[in-house]
Amino acid sequence: MREDVWLRRWYGQDPPPWHLRALSWVYRGLRALALLPARFIAPRPTPVPVIVVGNLSVGGSGKTPLVIALVEGLRARGFRVGVVSRGYGRITHDVRLVDRDASAEIVGDEPLMIARRGIPMAVGVDRVAALRRLTDAVPLDVVIADDGLDHWRLGRIVEIAVIDGTRGFGNGWLLPAGPLRAPPSRLRRVDAIVRNGGEPASGEYAMRVVIDGYVALSGGRRVESDHFRGQRAHVIAGVGNPARIFDACRARGIDVIEHPMPDHVGSDALNALRFDDDLPLIYTEKDAVKLAPDASGWRMSTSTQIDPRLLDTLVGRLQK
Repeated sequence: MREDVWLRRWYGQDPPPWHLRALSWVYRGLRALALLPARFIAPRPTPVPVIVVGNLSVGGSGKTPLVIALVEGLRARGFRVGVVSRGYGRITHDVRLVDRDASAEIVGDEPLMIARRGIPMAVGVDRVAALRRLTDAVPLDVVIADDGLDHWRLGRIVEIAVIDGTRGFGNGWLLPAGPLRAPPSRLRRVDAIVRNGGEPASGEYAMRVVIDGYVALSGGRRVESDHFRGQRAHVIAGVGNPARIFDACRARGIDVIEHPMPDHVGSDALNALRFDDDLPLIYTEKDAVKLAPDASGWRMSTSTQIDPRLLDTLVGRLQK
């Protein structure tokens, strides 16, 4: 079934069919069994403190932009920060450091995007092994795990959950009947909840991702965020919530021609796109890392605004 069909089912008004609800209960049971060892086996010790950033739903909550914002915020306060991740969508499964010149197919698109921001980065299904590989290679004070709320073997001092402020938890069902990987009750055990967009509830931290410019894929010329105001443009978005990207471009005055792509879309599909016009092509940063070196067009440059109290909380915890 196509991804857009699943999204309409998960975030629409119609209740999921009975067979998907039944499979959802099966998923819930299998998840509980997988997490059972966490009740009896202590997490592995880590060489530096770990902050885990995750979400409950499938894709599109803004987890990676928050990770980057936290790295930048902690760096500004004097901490040396690195990131570990599973590297979702890559064709390899080993533990490896991520170089800015790596291939997205080998290390994953989001890890490569993080590495190209000058952030020390390692990937591995075993996050503990990835963390040790990273800290052996680079002196660090703290490591942020991009995803991994349920990777129980990885010790952590703080857990942060990100919620999509526009879509929420959809129909509230676990996979495959709904978009949730974990029940909402999991939020009771996290240290902080960040709402990406929308109005944060009591006790939550606000977050917002904004487009602050565009960078030419060829030559690296940078233009301001209103450069395409009043123009028609093709906007390509291979992310978990493409509508958020299209809305952000419209907020910058662009007449958007929408091209939603599957989350973590492959480089072949992106590079095969062709349009019979001379309109600008605008890609997300996540998609741009998968384009061929001779690709033309622009990639979005974004910044993430977060409640400064969240950084205060993290610094206080780290200083202890």
